[in-house]
Amino acid sequence: MCEFCTKHGEGRKWYLQMKNYSQVLLHEQLSEPQKEFAHAGSRYEWNQRFFESFMVPACAAAPRPAAGEGGHPNDASHEEEPHDEAPPPTPLTEEQILSQKKAVHFGQVLPIEDVDQVIDLASSITRMPCGCRFESTGLCDKRYCFGLGVDLHGILGRYPEASASLEVLDKQEARRILYRFDDEGLIHSIWTGVTPYVIGLCNCDHDCEAYKGYIEQRGIPSFFRAEYVGQVDWDQCSGCKECMSQCQFGAQFYSSALGKVYIDPLRCFGCGVCRAACPNNAIALIPRQSSPAADVWLREPSRAAVPGA
Repeated sequence: MCEFCTKHGEGRKWYLQMKNYSQVLLHEQLSEPQKEFAHAGSRYEWNQRFFESFMVPACAAAPRPAAGEGGHPNDASHEEEPHDEAPPPTPLTEEQILSQKKAVHFGQVLPIEDVDQVIDLASSITRMPCGCRFESTGLCDKRYCFGLGVDLHGILGRYPEASASLEVLDKQEARRILYRFDDEGLIHSIWTGVTPYVIGLCNCDHDCEAYKGYIEQRGIPSFFRAEYVGQVDWDQCSGCKECMSQCQFGAQFYSSALGKVYIDPLRCFGCGVCRAACPNNAIALIPRQSSPAADVWLREPSRAAVPGA
């Protein structure tokens, strides 16, 4: 299982533990290392700033605040500007940046079955425009983000200019939309707001900044792979290649000699969206730990740049 399951789930899926959605966790004071990374005294403070700086601009089609004016909570601009006589800060290593990301705002890919269970745990579900897509495309009407517990915090009422873009959903409606996204091939992922507190579900593709930076640009990881890996039943596979159009991780390959599709376990992120395109139900998800070849959570071993990845 991923390291969050060990640290925050007692060996079970961390995102299915009710304690990681609790109001107590949201409002507790952060430790000194957490305060240093998050630039906030509590998760509530961090999440309020995240919503204001990252989500509200997408809702209102407004530019993000400039550096030093309340930008993204992970921006270095939240730190005090060094005095002129102070030496420039030592650049962080990739491992240090990854550690900070894991401590503050990190994700994991989920198949639709686990998304279903998360919906059961959520105290409230708010559909909202995607900050990533607003930044990458300029579009503010693509509501692919689902905030969990947001309206309980009283945050929504503070931003009347964004209210028209926010929709509080019941569980049935949320499921209907998420299953439609699954059919469309969008990758479901769950995210923390100062780990391990769960703040939302995203539905990602090429336009997602986290996906682009990590997968397309081979940058520092932003999310773990799912607790599963895809597997093709060749007795059921007809070789139609429909599933290959859904895979956004380049994990599926076609054998002309056999007329079958193969999923590379080293590249598979376990999102499971390929299954929606298969007319023969030939693809299943199996636990990642049951496949030794798939025991990788961040980078493929061949290009691992982060120790322990």
